[in-house]
Parts: sequence; C-alpha cells; structure tokens
Amino acid sequence: MSELSVLEPTRSPARAPRRTSLWVGYATLLRWTMAQTGSMLPFVIVAQAVLAAGIIIGFGLLIPDIDTASAQFLSTGAPTVLLMIIGPVMVATGVAQARTSGTFTYLRALPVPRVLVLFADLTVWLAVMLPSVAVAVVVAQLRYGFGYSFDWPLLLTASVLTALTASAIGYAIAVALPPLLTQLVTQVLVFFVMLFSPITFPTSRLPEWFQIVHDVLPFRPAADLIRAGLLSDTYAASGRDLFVLLAWCALALAVSIRAMVRRG
Repeated sequence: MSELSVLEPTRSPARAPRRTSLWVGYATLLRWTMAQTGSMLPFVIVAQAVLAAGIIIGFGLLIPDIDTASAQFLSTGAPTVLLMIIGPVMVATGVAQARTSGTFTYLRALPVPRVLVLFADLTVWLAVMLPSVAVAVVVAQLRYGFGYSFDWPLLLTASVLTALTASAIGYAIAVALPPLLTQLVTQVLVFFVMLFSPITFPTSRLPEWFQIVHDVLPFRPAADLIRAGLLSDTYAASGRDLFVLLAWCALALAVSIRAMVRRG
C-alpha cells in the first residue's frame, strides 16, 4: 500500500489533535518525497563535485599565476555558486516536471494542508543541496592548499539560509510560470549567477550601477556571508547582507505558499 494512501480520506477515525495531524501529514509527505528524490542524491553529489571543480579549477585557469588572496576569494565563492545554481535550476526543473506529469496536482489534492507539500519538498532539497558547501571546501583545499578559519555558527546559518532561499526561489519560479518558461528562466539564471554576479570575483570589477543592483539581489550578500563563515579572520559578516537574504527568502516563500494554497 502506498505511503500516501494513509492520507486518502477513506475513513474518518476519531479526530486527532491538529498538531499531530499536521506532523503525520508532513512526515508522510517527507517520506514520499525522499523516496522520489533520494535516489538522485549520489548523482547530485557527483554533479556538485564536477561543478565545484569547474568553478574552482576552471575559473582559476583564467587567472595566470593566481595568488592566495584571489584563490581564497574564488574558492569561498564557489559554495554560493553551487547553491544558487542547484537550488533554482534543479528545484524549478523538478517542480515543473511534477506539474507536467500531474504529480503536483495530485499532491495538492490530498487531504492535508497544501503548504505541507512545499515544506516537505524544501526539506528534502535542503538535504540534497547542503553537501555542496563541503564539496567546494574539499575541492578548494585539494587544489590550492590554503587554510580556513571557520566561524561555524555563521557558516551553518548562512549555508542553510542560502540553500533555503535558493530552493524557495526555484520553487516560486516553477509555480508562478509555465513549465517551458521556467526552463528558459532557470537557464538564463545560471549564466547570470556564474558570469555576472560578484560571487567569485570582487564587486569592484563591476560598473557602479551594477554594484547597486547586486546590493538588492540575493547572490552577492549570500556569497559574502558564507565567505565570512569560511574565512572569518579575513572577511566580516554584514547585517545588511543578512537582511537582504532574509527578505528574498521570505518573498520567495510567500510566492510559493500563495501558489500552493490558491484554488485549482
């Protein structure tokens, strides 16, 4: 019997407390989502390693005789690039495919609060995405051999918040746009993050007006927070960066929740 069958309204036993019902629904959806996505985890980790090598090693080849400071900036920006690519692209693609196949409609029709479907999906994607930070750190250590000065509370907070924001942005794109347009937007976003966002290079290399744009986008603030968590003796965290990232996370979650709970 399918795990989700426990959610189907075949019987009406004695009503359990609402809190328990919410937890049971969330746990069941989480198990189902893990069963659907869990098999992809090894492939995602391999993809993370390849992307990390491409960013850290490949981009490093573009800088002749790269010095330690440049290698550190490039390497500590790589985790943010990975999260901001894997989140919007893979999450958006997965949700778009679920909408096309009818799975998304089926999950929204189950007798549980629709927002639990979103929370279960985001939980699984966080588990899938967070290893990318460790992968990038290991690849950079193997390539350049410099030491880190970890600020663990900041690093963990920034990594989780960045992964959640990236996943929520991907989810919001997928539920707000048609599937074909979702694919187009996510592909454009990949190039924007990798080539035009000051994540692996200093902001000062951009025109002044573009620097201002990135002050209100989530990419540079996320990179600076994670960088401060990896090299706490060189870079400092900014409250403004945290506020910008939180604002984007809240906005993306709001768009996703609104799309999940609306009729139809």
